[in-house]
Amino acid sequence: MIPLDEIHILQLGEKDWNDLYTLPETVYLDHIDIFSKTALKSYDLFFLDRTPLEEEINPLYEAVKAYTLFVTERVNVSGKVAWLCKCKKAQKIEGDDIQRFLWNETRYYYPKPYGDKFSLRDLAVAQGFSGKVKWDGNYSATLEGEFGDDFRQVAFWRYNSFLEQGQLVDLWLEYWKEPKVSLSLVITQFAYGSVDHILQQWYFDENELQQIMQIEGQRGNGSMFASLHARGNGKLKIVALHKRISRGNHGFFLPGGERYVTTRREEAFCYFDPGDLKPPLNVYFSGYKTKQGFEGYNLMRSKGCPFLLIAEARLMGGCLYVGTKEYEKMIVSIIRKYMEELGFASDQVILSGISGGTYGALYYGCDIRPHAMILGKPVPNLGNVAANEKHIRPGGLPATLDMLMYLCGAIDECAIKRLNDKFWNRFDSVDWGRSKFIISYMLEDDYDPDGYDNLISHLWSSGVQVYGKGIHGRHNDNTPAIVNWLSSQFDRILYDDFERRIKNK
Repeated sequence: MIPLDEIHILQLGEKDWNDLYTLPETVYLDHIDIFSKTALKSYDLFFLDRTPLEEEINPLYEAVKAYTLFVTERVNVSGKVAWLCKCKKAQKIEGDDIQRFLWNETRYYYPKPYGDKFSLRDLAVAQGFSGKVKWDGNYSATLEGEFGDDFRQVAFWRYNSFLEQGQLVDLWLEYWKEPKVSLSLVITQFAYGSVDHILQQWYFDENELQQIMQIEGQRGNGSMFASLHARGNGKLKIVALHKRISRGNHGFFLPGGERYVTTRREEAFCYFDPGDLKPPLNVYFSGYKTKQGFEGYNLMRSKGCPFLLIAEARLMGGCLYVGTKEYEKMIVSIIRKYMEELGFASDQVILSGISGGTYGALYYGCDIRPHAMILGKPVPNLGNVAANEKHIRPGGLPATLDMLMYLCGAIDECAIKRLNDKFWNRFDSVDWGRSKFIISYMLEDDYDPDGYDNLISHLWSSGVQVYGKGIHGRHNDNTPAIVNWLSSQFDRILYDDFERRIKNK
């Protein structure tokens, strides 16, 4: 885990809260009488303790991040102030709750989110288990047999994770088991530099495993050791143990970030920023990444529009948003939820992503049928991407083989074709006549060399528009050029189709 960050607060009001309240050591509060964006640094929290002047509204809109604005009873929430509060998802805070919030809650507004998982490669089966063990690539390990009448260790992760004093961590265990197997998770924190001095220990039974589990380093710095205990008999599939620096009740990864989970314990995350509440809604799918969290925040926020970030954390770095019917229905419902909140139609939505994110944008574009899709390094032939791991890109991204196995149950030629067909059968069933495809691609792409050409050949709807730009290099050779072109195309679409002025242009 990463160390605790300093948290910086800006307070606008007549009285300086530094003179009225006590702050934690890592929290710093700057008080100002008049708000101006000049000489303004980045703040993690904003408190309004008086009604902003009209000339302060726009600078506040530019500076404040969604879900980080709090207003006291001294603020008259009407007119433009009401608009600001709606745009920033502001929250009211009562005067008698300010001290408690400053002392207990500000710590969850740290600036640098972090999440990952204990690697399946580091999972070890306990010596006392004598049943069958089956490894499914880097996806899961299945234990089958007798676990005994009492709880005992059946598996553990070889390498520990650091837990700092005062740090709160969210844990989520992905697993599947037969009814006769009972499971528990044990986390042990050892003192820094020690192998036997236990600082803290946490036991989570099956009821507690149904919710996010939280542990806090209350007794000093140290490493945490994760161990699974079981009893009964049957099958136990261990998929992943996720760990993330917690935001308490204030979101996931970012303040306001949301978490969704299926009956198979598979997660999806989203972050919605209302922007200025005017079309379009820009939806950005994060690409493949082993560090968990959202991608594209700064890019999307810079456009000033409402935006929705979508991310996931299955397999080693994501499974590109496809899977069970329940999972796929969940992704569609997330997008439609915020379209409805804004009152936007499909032609007021733009879907986007880079690399693995393009698969999500294209796949769910079939449901949303957006005004435009802005894509960088598209990979529509996911089956081919996995197949190219053998000859074209050996060792480049073996996780694609896990995706193929997970989605199709095999990694042979038939499975490759089925996975490709899963996309194209869906894509070809849609009339794209009212959509724009804006695509930058790598001319020597070693993931999906035919991706761009295949998209062009399958876009036979009357009226569809396609803008393409090829850049020399393999898939990961020049991502900055892809990002720059993608950003410029966003600007063009926003100006031409939605009459939006682009900042700094």
